[in-house]
Amino acid sequence: MESFSIEKKDNYTVVKSHVEKLDSRVSPELKSNLVQVNSQGERNIIIDLTDSRYCDSSGLSALLVANRLCRDAQGTMVLTGLQDSVKKLVSISQLDNVLNIVPSLDEAVQLITQDETERETGEDDQPA
Repeated sequence: MESFSIEKKDNYTVVKSHVEKLDSRVSPELKSNLVQVNSQGERNIIIDLTDSRYCDSSGLSALLVANRLCRDAQGTMVLTGLQDSVKKLVSISQLDNVLNIVPSLDEAVQLITQDETERETGEDDQPA
């Protein structure tokens, strides 16, 4: 089975982890998937870590890459499905203030939809 699955939706892409440990063994694959999704023009990415019970610094690094790619493209990266151990690591690393983290996939979709709406209406308010 693949370590990650990628599902393209209307205005976002879901990257779902299928590994128990998001560590140096699989983080390069996650990074390359994220870069590929971003290079195809996707600026909104949801990373679903429901199946990942462990994450190390290389896993966090991959998540930060995703966040930067989305931000640079004027998009949004949202993490969902964080297990307690992963939540703790993110919190200890003080990344819970940097990354968008929500409990469920539905909430992640709502956050991206809200951000997209704000970007669209914000752009329309600019003087010509």
